[in-house]
Amino acid sequence: MNKYFNGNNQVGVIIVFEVVVIFVFSLVMMAILGNSAIQYRVLRSASSKEQAFHIAEAGINYYQWHLAHYPVDFMDGTGAAPTSQADFGVDCYPHTYVDKDTNQTLGKYCLQITPPIVGSTIVTIKSIGYSSSNPSIKRTITTRYGVPSFAKYAFLTNSDVWVGSTESVTGEMHANGGIHFDGTGNAPITSAKNTYTCQTYHGCSPAQTKAGVWGSAPQATKNFWNYPVPNVDFSSLTSDFASLKSSAQTGGIYLSPSNTQGYSLVFNSNSTVSVYKVTSLSAHATGYDVNGNAHPEDLNYNARTLQFTQVLPENGVIYIEDRTWVEGTVSARVMVAAAKLPYNATTAPSIIIPNNLVYTVKDGSVSLGLVAQKDVLLSYSVPDDLEINAAMVAQNGSVQNYYFAGNIKDTITIYGAIASYGVWTWSWVNGSGQTTGGYRNTSTAYDSNLLYAPPPSFPLTSGGYQQITWVSD
Repeated sequence: MNKYFNGNNQVGVIIVFEVVVIFVFSLVMMAILGNSAIQYRVLRSASSKEQAFHIAEAGINYYQWHLAHYPVDFMDGTGAAPTSQADFGVDCYPHTYVDKDTNQTLGKYCLQITPPIVGSTIVTIKSIGYSSSNPSIKRTITTRYGVPSFAKYAFLTNSDVWVGSTESVTGEMHANGGIHFDGTGNAPITSAKNTYTCQTYHGCSPAQTKAGVWGSAPQATKNFWNYPVPNVDFSSLTSDFASLKSSAQTGGIYLSPSNTQGYSLVFNSNSTVSVYKVTSLSAHATGYDVNGNAHPEDLNYNARTLQFTQVLPENGVIYIEDRTWVEGTVSARVMVAAAKLPYNATTAPSIIIPNNLVYTVKDGSVSLGLVAQKDVLLSYSVPDDLEINAAMVAQNGSVQNYYFAGNIKDTITIYGAIASYGVWTWSWVNGSGQTTGGYRNTSTAYDSNLLYAPPPSFPLTSGGYQQITWVSD
């Protein structure tokens, strides 16, 4: 059999090979193009998400500015509730986001604003944003802003102070005077003084010059000492008693002068308060205040007449123009102010604590403010172990336990905050450091909820709103 070369067969092989190559190339290109399309969509989606995020953030920034200028407006300047927005699917306040340079509309954001509850300063702002290029992709940012109260300090005084070796302070402490600190602390302990004259009643006999903060505290506590620091303007702490009185008269509880010995408030765990008129007092020994002045007046109530029991007012304000005893179990947000206008040092009333004064829960939903135009005092017959849950303010006097010779108690526990214009004390000791009156042991734990959620109408700082939390989806 003769064999010979056929050129047509070679051409056929080449054509088949080219078809295979083209087919494989097409598959590869389709895969590349498909992947490129996917990458493009991913990049476009990522770009849209990023644009939506920045537009939502613009909404947060805008309302932060709005609150700085209109701090009690939680309706976006409209005076009305938010309306339903189809493109956002919720009720909110819509805004168009415009590029100021090109005047081009880049997208929209919509705001949901939750105002503070009674007594709190915390406002919640939710901003939902999208870009015009891809409205289906939205981003959400939620922030919380609040105005700090003057209850940022566990203890604040305009005077000198001595914290003894058996005492502990949890939370910030500041004195415009000097601090003799022998106890324990876990937060900044600051004085406005570089040096000061420590007096005999604060453990210096004779009186001598000391550093702004000094004492025999453990080194771990000394690490928190800082002095001098700027003076805290105690006058800024002054509550507007006229405003409190008006609030009590229009939506709270207002008690005019008793024409007897004063009033007794007993808080009940079912969110009610029982109001008594004190008609007589129990006699006890003469007491002496932190300035060495004798006080023959009695601090224990004896006979009381029930006036009424009612649900705590919605605005939380109780204003009394007389001396007031406060005790019981608090289950809401309440402010108790004892004041008589205009201020007169001889007639300004004090608040007296005769028994335990506690919260039902310590989660920030319950708080009590005790603001006395003069002193916040303990009665002569307080329990040996006493607990007080409150933010206490003595605007022109002191938060103190009078010295009653030999009237020695065991332990006092404070949960809240103390602001005392004058010298503060729960305990009295002799030159040897032995307790001669008041409580042997004291413990002060700061209620951190008071910073942005103080009792109703509690004094606020002047710094305006501060961001507390920031969360994005």
